[in-house]
Amino acid sequence: MSPILISACLLGQPVRYNGKDAATGHALLAQWQREGRVVGLCPEMAGGLPTPRPAAEITQGSGGTKVLLGLARVVIADGSDVSPSFVAGAQQALAVVQAKGIKVAVLKEGSPSCGSAYTYDGSFNGGRTALPGVTAALLLQNGVAVFSEHQLDEAQAFLQALAQA
Repeated sequence: MSPILISACLLGQPVRYNGKDAATGHALLAQWQREGRVVGLCPEMAGGLPTPRPAAEITQGSGGTKVLLGLARVVIADGSDVSPSFVAGAQQALAVVQAKGIKVAVLKEGSPSCGSAYTYDGSFNGGRTALPGVTAALLLQNGVAVFSEHQLDEAQAFLQALAQA
């Protein structure tokens, strides 16, 4: 059975910026854990950030790909640049994925690291941009299928197709 990278906050670990978790209680997560397939990781903590920490957003609604290219930054509300920690965490996630042969990740939607369908636009007023976060972008660039916690059924279908291939 294929291992699955899961955002640690979705597994109930209190690692989010506000010191809380984002556990979903979804039956598929519990099933994958029972099967021993889950590899939990918080890229922001892997990149050296503490919990709790100030909320961060990607500048100019640019998305994670531009952060990886050095064309955008991840900042906290006072303008402090935390991009190096986000890039380091993404690289740690990629190293885990490559070491364990992971093909699927389920990451926390909206996060500047893990968002797959959207991240916040850097205005700190709730504006969104339809671009992935730093870790999601790096994993996608390296052939990993990335899903959010709202797409667990889709992730399961993808895993089943992988198993049949």
